[in-house]
Amino acid sequence: MIPPLLRENRGFRRFWVGQSVSLFGDQITSIALPLTAVLVLHANASQMGYLIAAELVPNLLFSLHAGAWVDQRGRRRQTMIATDLGRAALIATVPVAYALDILTIEQLYVVAFLSGTLTVLFFVANAAFFVAVVSREHYVAANSLLFGSRAFSFVAGPSIGGVLVQLLKAPFALVVDAVSYVLSALYLGSISPEEPPTEQAERGHVTQGARYLLGTPWIRASLLATATINLFNFVFHAIFILYAVRSLHVRPGTLGLVLGAAAVGGLIGSTIAGRVGRWVGIGPAFVLGCIVFPAPLVLVPLAGGPHGLVLAMLFLAEFGSGLGVMILDISAASIRAALVPDRLRSRVSGAYMVVNNGVRPIGALAGGLLGTTIGLRPTLWIAVVGAIAGFLWLLPSPLPKMRELPEPGEP
Repeated sequence: MIPPLLRENRGFRRFWVGQSVSLFGDQITSIALPLTAVLVLHANASQMGYLIAAELVPNLLFSLHAGAWVDQRGRRRQTMIATDLGRAALIATVPVAYALDILTIEQLYVVAFLSGTLTVLFFVANAAFFVAVVSREHYVAANSLLFGSRAFSFVAGPSIGGVLVQLLKAPFALVVDAVSYVLSALYLGSISPEEPPTEQAERGHVTQGARYLLGTPWIRASLLATATINLFNFVFHAIFILYAVRSLHVRPGTLGLVLGAAAVGGLIGSTIAGRVGRWVGIGPAFVLGCIVFPAPLVLVPLAGGPHGLVLAMLFLAEFGSGLGVMILDISAASIRAALVPDRLRSRVSGAYMVVNNGVRPIGALAGGLLGTTIGLRPTLWIAVVGAIAGFLWLLPSPLPKMRELPEPGEP
């Protein structure tokens, strides 16, 4: 059965299809690009670290200024189309260089960095474009569909990516992602909703999004909670695979199925998030997501005993975490869409990304350092307890009592 929003809203339907295709392509790249580095260029551990950092560091460098530029310039749809086409061209250079036998690890660094920069631009523009294609009463339903697509891409994308790598070789599998960006651009080009107004630059224009975050209790508490969870979650995932393989003796093929359980949980979470929000209220649903996301991961350092029991605990941990993160993400995205004034959307999105995404490489580095110095299991305990504690930021805020989506507000 087709959801009513997709049947009745042509603009959102085309936007959703384009984003779903692009998300699927991204998941193929998530496995094909690092495999290109490992299998084709024989990258070592430090080079793989540089490759991941090259993709993440634009969040820290450019998010704040990207949000200010998009809010001032307007024309979010054009910006998103340009970033889609730019990423398609960048990704396409990898199989071309491989075919010409001139591919280097340095080229992968450049592709990852520039693609990450364009992704920052895309997402700060998307924050304002979303409210142009979806009416306020449909924010939760629309986010459920978008995050549901993301969860499904996590289920199918890496598996298909792995098959494509085997059939085509890693660099040629990236062609699928390049094509997905072109399709996303075509779908965006087929709709033209009325976008939020722009604002002329003034003193403090760039930092106004950050000031809004600090001055709005709901958003400030949300950012502190999600950034704390993200920090410790990346501490956890920096060593999880190493712990599962070396300490719990999980085979790589079985580990892939374990990680897939998170995506299945996410897919289910995306379908029930709206009902949870209606049942307990949108604010309490967000608080619940902040707890349910990290809490099941306690089963990982607890795992022990017969091998079948260990696997069952890992499956439950990943499944429950995937379900919780969807409730968290859909509730948080809907609250921000409802609350942030149109004139500030891209700047607030950029400022949010600086903190929320910026803590991720810090967490990953901390996880590696702690795992080396105090051991893997103690580090996992620190990560899980720290992530669960993230919801405490929400308790003094208005969020636990928020039943309905808030009205737009100034700081």
